[in-house]
Amino acid sequence: MDFLFELPAAIAVFILGASIGSFLNVVVYRLPAGLSLMFPPSRCPQCLHRLGKRENIPALGWLLLKGRCRHCKRPISARYPLVEAATGLFFLFTFWTFGWTWQTIGYWIFLSWLVALSLIDLDTMTLPNPLTQSGLVIGLLFQALVGFSVNASFTGALTQLMHGVLGAVVGLWLLDLIAIAGSMALGQAAMGAGDAKLAAMMGAWLGWKYLLLAGFLACAIGAFAGGGAIALGWLDRRQAMPFGPFLALGSAIVVFLGEAILTTYFRVFFPLA
Repeated sequence: MDFLFELPAAIAVFILGASIGSFLNVVVYRLPAGLSLMFPPSRCPQCLHRLGKRENIPALGWLLLKGRCRHCKRPISARYPLVEAATGLFFLFTFWTFGWTWQTIGYWIFLSWLVALSLIDLDTMTLPNPLTQSGLVIGLLFQALVGFSVNASFTGALTQLMHGVLGAVVGLWLLDLIAIAGSMALGQAAMGAGDAKLAAMMGAWLGWKYLLLAGFLACAIGAFAGGGAIALGWLDRRQAMPFGPFLALGSAIVVFLGEAILTTYFRVFFPLA
């Protein structure tokens, strides 16, 4: 009976996530260009032909069209269905991890913001203020809601809200300090202002403790990826590299594995604490 209930729920969650991913593709393309997110409806980026219902099915639409616009026959980037499928999987993993809770809905929103910001940073080397600022505000509201749901009191909501505020402040200061240190070491700007704003948004959602873990993971993965790219000749030593995707990846890891990572860390290094 559990399987008969959980399978349709999982399918529905994946479809919801893939649909959100389809909208994120629109956000990633239109927000940096200053275009409306709602009008005109979805269309081919090449010939601007409006997509029909069959063409607009998340993930599957691209496969049905065999990766080409039905009208102009030009290829459509495979990134569109990949983003839709990845967002669907994020939603599904979140549902499996947190179940039917406020955390599930909150982290769906958080991960959606991270996907959009990562792709925009990859495309334009910018992290738009409308996304980082709105993400921060929603994160603080999420903290207050979680605090109220746990303690059923405004005191609990206020305590949790301040937890998010502290995380945001730590995130802002931490990335600013890293940027200053990096700039002094490299003799050039090491990080954009948008990265600090993204870190503040992360702190609002994760709190200062998990923010530090996410920041550490982002730096470690970024250093490994950057070093590998330089070694392979894909990147020049002084060539700019977007850091937003690494911050987002660190945050996603913390959402799903943060508690397990910290528990293991303290068990190994502070067994008697």
